[in-house]
Amino acid sequence: MTEETEFEALLRELEKTEQAVAERPKPGDRVKGQVISIGDEQVFVDLGGKAEGAMDIGNLKDKDGNLRVSVGDELEAVVASIDAETGAITLGGRHGKHLRGADELEAAYRQGLPVEGTVTGTTKGGLEVRIAGHRAFCPASQADIRYIEDLSTLVGQQHAFRISKLEVGKRLNLVVSRRALLEAERAALAEALKERLKEGAVLNGKVVGIKDFGAFVDLGGAEGMVHISEMSLHRINHPEEVLSLGQEVEVAVLRIEDTGNPKRPQKIALSIRALAKDPWLDAANRYSPGTRVDGKVTRLQPFGAFVELEPGLEGLIHISELGAGRRLSHPQEVLSTGQAVTATVLKVEPERKRIGLSLADDNGALEHEPAPERRGKTAGRRGRRDDMPESDEGFGTLGDLLKEQMGRED
Repeated sequence: MTEETEFEALLRELEKTEQAVAERPKPGDRVKGQVISIGDEQVFVDLGGKAEGAMDIGNLKDKDGNLRVSVGDELEAVVASIDAETGAITLGGRHGKHLRGADELEAAYRQGLPVEGTVTGTTKGGLEVRIAGHRAFCPASQADIRYIEDLSTLVGQQHAFRISKLEVGKRLNLVVSRRALLEAERAALAEALKERLKEGAVLNGKVVGIKDFGAFVDLGGAEGMVHISEMSLHRINHPEEVLSLGQEVEVAVLRIEDTGNPKRPQKIALSIRALAKDPWLDAANRYSPGTRVDGKVTRLQPFGAFVELEPGLEGLIHISELGAGRRLSHPQEVLSTGQAVTATVLKVEPERKRIGLSLADDNGALEHEPAPERRGKTAGRRGRRDDMPESDEGFGTLGDLLKEQMGRED
């Protein structure tokens, strides 16, 4: 090996060393590594780049005292501290360091490090949290990013907190915040989400809130809303008919609007319905004229009855196709909302999203005869139907009927 080759090799080695030093983790950083050995009191983790960390074995035991990891397992943790003289890295749990006394609490407070605590109860205005043997208070507004109506649901849970106030006296006065850590995590996720958050994008999210008008979905760093009209191809009365809290969903981004509010800078409109296959694309093939179909009456209008044949696809039975030659004043004389019916397809117009139906079968007989008491009402109101236009197409809307009526008057 020549002198020049040796120099280049040394230079590369020096660059690797400098890079490893630059990439060494700092207190508060989240790190991942592989468990390389387990001692009586500590677990040692290879963090890569010639860095090694040690974690108190108590952080890795369950409530029964059983160790949850073994050599070779991957571990995620937070850098709790780094010895200034030796460079030794001390690791805390995934969310924060498991502390043992007031001195370590003070150090975590000064450095802004997360600490682990267990919610032991509720108090007026917040939560009681046990951290390193000391009682701490977490205000209700700092328990989560979203408002929690029943704080007792958190009792018994272990979470990471940031110490926002620490006063040393006869008794340690601790005030902590979980929300501060969640917001920091959310900000990091929001930065990563920016590249993908565009109109038309398809994203995965989790339902975090349900209201009468829609559902809120956490996209991982940003929150959007799915209006009730964008949840399903068929009509629903409440979001809980199709969604539940915590449910994982795939959504399409419809619109993104700036609000000017720093707490919620964007208003994001989402849709689940947009990702469903449009049933009208091949409706002409599946519902050819003369086909007998089953459906459910969804709405009754003066001009006819709408029948759902499948989610997102409705047909119309014009009032002239309901009476088998008899004049009716209203479809409710023979049908009711929610009633199951069998009808005959008269005509299909996919481009207009219209299917004309008839309640009569191929022989002209009604599939569903009106009840005897309804027949009486029909006969009594026939005089009111003399000027109502009829349709032999099986189609009709209120606008169509008005146009026909105006034409007669002209």
